[in-house]
Amino acid sequence: MSKKILVISTSLRANSNSKALAEAFAEGAASAGHELERVSLRDKQISFCRGCFACLKLGRCVIRDDAPAIVEKMHDADVIAFASPIYYYEMSGQMKTLLDRANSLFDSDYAFKEVYLLTSAAEDEEQVPERAISGLSGWVECFPRASLAGTVFAGGLNDEGEAAGHPALKKAYDMGAGIV
Repeated sequence: MSKKILVISTSLRANSNSKALAEAFAEGAASAGHELERVSLRDKQISFCRGCFACLKLGRCVIRDDAPAIVEKMHDADVIAFASPIYYYEMSGQMKTLLDRANSLFDSDYAFKEVYLLTSAAEDEEQVPERAISGLSGWVECFPRASLAGTVFAGGLNDEGEAAGHPALKKAYDMGAGIV
């Protein structure tokens, strides 16, 4: 059975290494026959959450920018894959801001059950993505029907486009292809 998969690239770089992971994941998922939608935060306007909690009453955020439309896509997806560069051993600020703005999902009848994290960083030590994984895990824990289904890390990448040929691309592809 085909799943509705949303791949969100959070880097602001045009040819980012985390976006390369997102594309590999998406290609794998498409090869398995899943319905794909890609969203890039690169040209999106996403303001910080105001903490007003109006979203919990209205079921949507009251801030008029690009976040509510993305959050609606998150709500309807069976699977969400986030791709983020690692900055100072944590997910990108854009990704964290989007997660905060997705507060309206908390009390909703969201569809997603699987969440994936694809990360890249200049550092290549194994522990580099741990805080980003922990941050996303905390968000996922707020959604009892969902789980963090997998992560891929590509280390040793600094400049745009360096991911070409990196072994993590195959891991991301295989992870996407393995969704059942």
